[in-house]
Amino acid sequence: MPELLRTKLFIPRPRPGRVARPRLTERLNAGLNRKLTLVAAPAGFGKTTLLSEWIPQSPRCVAWLALDGEDNDPARFWTYVIAALQEVHPKLGVSALAMLQSPEAPTTAALITSLINEIAAFPEPFAVVLEDYHVIDSQP
Repeated sequence: MPELLRTKLFIPRPRPGRVARPRLTERLNAGLNRKLTLVAAPAGFGKTTLLSEWIPQSPRCVAWLALDGEDNDPARFWTYVIAALQEVHPKLGVSALAMLQSPEAPTTAALITSLINEIAAFPEPFAVVLEDYHVIDSQP
């Protein structure tokens, strides 16, 4: 696996002059009590801006991953997901990453099981943002 592009893990800075959207921010906070919150709208509607405005005031740590078409490769996708998780805590995903880096590719089920177990053992709740997930169209 080539070196990771660290900027894919950077949370964008809120833009100056943006219009505050407190109702949507409240909905994001309410979504923290759910297993999944999907923020969906056409391009240019301000999803990234909303999230970058919300994250600094979020009560949880947030892992951010900006996806692109190259991330349709499962090994690359999961390596970047783990790298984003490790921005929250460096121990998250260590076993799953070792599986990805082994000479023999792990099954998707084994990899996801390992990653879920590591996340479940983590004591602090956190959020994960997969920006531009719509570009992912491959299946394991």
